[in-house]
Amino acid sequence: MKLRRPQPDQLELNLAPLIDCLLFIVIFFLLSTTFAKTGKLQIQLPEADAQVSVTPSQAIDVAIDASGQFAVNGQVLSSSADLSSAVLAAAGDKRDLPFIITADGKAPHQAVVTAMNLAGQLGFRNLGIGTQSLDSSL
Repeated sequence: MKLRRPQPDQLELNLAPLIDCLLFIVIFFLLSTTFAKTGKLQIQLPEADAQVSVTPSQAIDVAIDASGQFAVNGQVLSSSADLSSAVLAAAGDKRDLPFIITADGKAPHQAVVTAMNLAGQLGFRNLGIGTQSLDSSL
């Protein structure tokens, strides 16, 4: 009788149980991880300690209050859309005038960026930020 030699079985690596285990481990880590909200930083803006500079009598002064409302040279604007026309009316053709942004400490950052962006778009190069000195007697 002729007997065949037994053929060795082809070895296979079954990855399905390994993938299942890895999936369970990933789900476990996702559920047990604490996600910290780092988007909101609590910061306090510093005050200026420099000498008060003398500003020329002709300057474009854009004031921003805590609610984000704008005023150009003391004239309160009804909306931020009027800011461009009010600055153009105050400056005329002079783009070398100092453009001073005086913002409340609690003013929205977007309002300050809007004023800075407008100054750049209109061609003002002499941009300044108004601050309050530490000495209240000045």
